[in-house]
Amino acid sequence: MHGSTFLLQQHRLKRRGFAVRRFSYPSMLQGLAHNTALLARFIDTTSVGEIHLLGHSLGGLLALSMLQQYPNPRVRRVVLMGSPCMGCHCAAMLQRVPGLGRIIGHTLQDWLALPRPQLSDQIEIGVLSGNRNLGLGCMIPGLKSPNDGVVAVTETHWPEAKDFITLPVSHAQMLVSSVCAAQVAVFLDTGRFTHEASHP
Repeated sequence: MHGSTFLLQQHRLKRRGFAVRRFSYPSMLQGLAHNTALLARFIDTTSVGEIHLLGHSLGGLLALSMLQQYPNPRVRRVVLMGSPCMGCHCAAMLQRVPGLGRIIGHTLQDWLALPRPQLSDQIEIGVLSGNRNLGLGCMIPGLKSPNDGVVAVTETHWPEAKDFITLPVSHAQMLVSSVCAAQVAVFLDTGRFTHEASHP
């Protein structure tokens, strides 16, 4: 997805006092190493003293890879929204079908083939998942419940995360949900989510 998909959430986070920049990368045509280097260079052009990262789906995996390959002491907190950091059943199933593996793109294929990154414990990671099973993944047999229609909640659980929250949103809804934006803002401010009943 292009960085423009974050326009609405960018607007909401700006209203909460954050200076926000969006990052775009060629996930289909380029591999993980290429895009990781692109993200590291993008962050290097940011002059502020403290940086937080927000990644949706593959964007979160790219952030984790970048933090291992190009550690940056200015990065303090990271929120992963619907990121299949512990494996992706839908992608694995597509890879088994001749001609369909390329649908998931080179970057995700590279991620799935590599060991899980080892990160500094100074970085606070928050995991936001969804349990509204609405998406193309529902057509792929074997996707565990609960899921967001593409990624199972269990696939998002980064073991070293500081906090986890599951909201009643689908994978795509995370990009437009005001509740998701509010939870992201709370985590970036405090290092914890607000664990109250919420609706998108």
